[in-house]
Order: sequence, then C-alpha cells, then structure tokens
Amino acid sequence: MGQQFVVQLPNRPGELAHLARALCARGVNIVQVHQTTVGNLTTAEIYTNCCDDDTTDVLRGMGYPFVAGTSLIVEIEDNPCALGDVTTKLARAKVNVKGCCVVDRANGMATWALSVDKEDVAREALGIPALDRKTEAASKS
Repeated sequence: MGQQFVVQLPNRPGELAHLARALCARGVNIVQVHQTTVGNLTTAEIYTNCCDDDTTDVLRGMGYPFVAGTSLIVEIEDNPCALGDVTTKLARAKVNVKGCCVVDRANGMATWALSVDKEDVAREALGIPALDRKTEAASKS
C-alpha cells in the first residue's frame, strides 16, 4: 500500500468529488478513503496503491493542506485493548501515528493501516520485519 494522506478540505458539496477527479486525472488509484467532518472542515484519509509523488503534486496544486505518512500494515488481535497496546508501543518508541484505518477483520484478527512518521522505528517497535527496499523497488518497475 502506498502512503496515507490526511487531507483537509472545505466542508461543502463536491469537494471530495473534486479531489477524487483530480487524482483520477493523474492516474492515482484510491484504494481506501475515510472522511470525517467537524465544523467547517472535512478531513479525508486517502490510501493509494501507487503514485505518491503524483498524489502530493495534486494536493499541493489544489492548495489543500495535508500530511503524508508511510502506511504500515499491522495485524493485531481484534479485541478492545489491541489498538491501545500497539499505539502505546509506538509512542514509547517516539513514533507519531498520523492516521489509522481498519482494512479488514476476520477470524479474531484485525488488519490496520497505520500512517507513521518513522516506518523503520515503528517496524522495530512492533517486531515487524524491515522491508527489503531493493525487492520492493524491483517489483514496482
């Protein structure tokens, strides 16, 4: 999964459609989105499967404030304390969670996409093997 982008949008009809069409025009595939609204602002958490630079260019070009973070996929027990346990480990490692989203739930397990500021530190804190960047780069080409 590509990066997670947390985008601040004006709370008015058509803003999410405007953003989605602009991303589409650049060939960016949104694989998951979560939107929430508070007052006059809306935030959209957007996960893509590619094109992080294109997504960044579109967001900057449209003037939307946003933060981006690496999506880290974590499978944890689906119980009331699991997310708190995971995020506590990350906090102790000084990793900032910028966003999170449930991707799947099955057989007593929950799969979460966590957007973090320090992927390597997060992987170490959670005992997740580091990615082989050479293999990952070869699979994208």
